[in-house]
Amino acid sequence: MNKNTRGRKHNGIALVSVMCAVILMLLLGWGALSLGLRGQIFAVRAGSQVTARCAADAGLTQAIAEMNEKLGPFSFNDSTLPQATDQLLPACNATYSYTVTGDKAAGYTVQSVGSSRNANRQVTATLRLRSLFDFGLLVVESATLYSGTYVDRYNSSDLSETGIPVQVACINPDPASVTLKPGVAIDGEVIFGVDFDFPQISPPPLFNFSNDISVKGSTLTLGPTDSGQYTNITLNNGEKPTLLEIDGGHVDLYITGDIWMGQGCEFRINPGASLHIFLDGDCTTGNSDGINNETKIAANFKLYATGQDQTLELKAKTDTYACVYAPDADLVIKAQNDIYGSIVAKNFENKAKGLIRYDGALSKVDVDDIGVRFVINRWHEE
Repeated sequence: MNKNTRGRKHNGIALVSVMCAVILMLLLGWGALSLGLRGQIFAVRAGSQVTARCAADAGLTQAIAEMNEKLGPFSFNDSTLPQATDQLLPACNATYSYTVTGDKAAGYTVQSVGSSRNANRQVTATLRLRSLFDFGLLVVESATLYSGTYVDRYNSSDLSETGIPVQVACINPDPASVTLKPGVAIDGEVIFGVDFDFPQISPPPLFNFSNDISVKGSTLTLGPTDSGQYTNITLNNGEKPTLLEIDGGHVDLYITGDIWMGQGCEFRINPGASLHIFLDGDCTTGNSDGINNETKIAANFKLYATGQDQTLELKAKTDTYACVYAPDADLVIKAQNDIYGSIVAKNFENKAKGLIRYDGALSKVDVDDIGVRFVINRWHEE
């Protein structure tokens, strides 16, 4: 073989090697491109799924908000329930659609579908009504329970029910916001950082009497026809016992000023009666006062603090059955006996020794009850 033949053979081998290298590089490049494209497609699909889920959640939130808008001072009407189709989710190309079905008896269910590109996600939630009085004690900033206090729970609608733990809850996430003095016992748990929106409570439309409710050394009885707006409630001790009595049915009192009770006065709710007080001012009570709810049902005496930066002081020489809703007020209780019901306050001090018993029946509410809100009971994604 001559030199020219050997050179052509070597050149052919080199050309084949270069072609193989080029093909290999093309295959590797195509593989990398294909892998990158698949990753991009996966990322787009995953992003669409996440966006669709966000849209579904937005629809669920909007549906609950519209259900809560239907709650108010007038009777709840579920003849038409919220629904929407292809609502645009702001700042993206996703849409959501939702429907609410059900009735008062069966409860309400929300189905919400979010769509983004070719992705669809559906969430379904059943709703429940949350009471203003879902907790035994709920405070915004702080609570102090003094020695000898014992917190537990009962159910006034079923006294045979036992062993149900109670919650002492605080919006403030700092554990130091709840102080338990030595000797305090809680048959349940103390929880912090609770998510609870406090609805603003307004009194119902009432006739304005434009005067005080004032009693000294006598008994004043109020019935349903006395429901109305008054300036102050003032009870002064006299030569004879001083008593403000609620009798004959339900009474609503809107007090634009203060409640003041002198030493030894009594506030009584007779069997068969109930009372809601809407108070804009402060409440001050003297020693040995009586807040006597003879129905022994906490729901029959509700005090709503409807003003701002209020101070409430309650004293009682007998067991107290009451619900207090005062998320913008400082509340101090100095009772000689036990407290039954539920308390909501900005800051709370219990300087009494004895039981604080949460009435579990207060968590069972109706759409026409004051301050109720629809919240999610159960939730699942499809």
